[in-house]
Amino acid sequence: MFAAVADTHSVIWYLAQDSRLSYAAKLFIDDAMQNGEQVGISSISLVEIVYLIERNRIPAESLSRLAAAIASPRSVLTEVALNMDVVRALTNVDSTQIPDMPDRIIAATAAYLRVPLISRDTKIQLSDLETIW
Repeated sequence: MFAAVADTHSVIWYLAQDSRLSYAAKLFIDDAMQNGEQVGISSISLVEIVYLIERNRIPAESLSRLAAAIASPRSVLTEVALNMDVVRALTNVDSTQIPDMPDRIIAATAAYLRVPLISRDTKIQLSDLETIW
């Protein structure tokens, strides 16, 4: 059962134990893990991580760290595929509220799963989506 979806930076910061992840977001993810729930990671986040590594904006080990977490049966993080259900949900994500396509796909993933989105992004927080930060 999914408790939430985390956006790309939230996942990176969670795995790196980075202080940029809010206390509320960290607590939510930790609680989900203790309750045996999952936090979804959109497939587009994997692509975005490669892009951010190529641009030297995040450490190179971020992708391998996430891949190891997803592969671990004890991990709270689970990849959610970009499929037709997410695409259908994408049509309901207002592009004027969330203009960036990767962010819209991540938001649509949360909308499809009917769970909140863990995100620091101000545009996402101001959208109609329930967010945790």
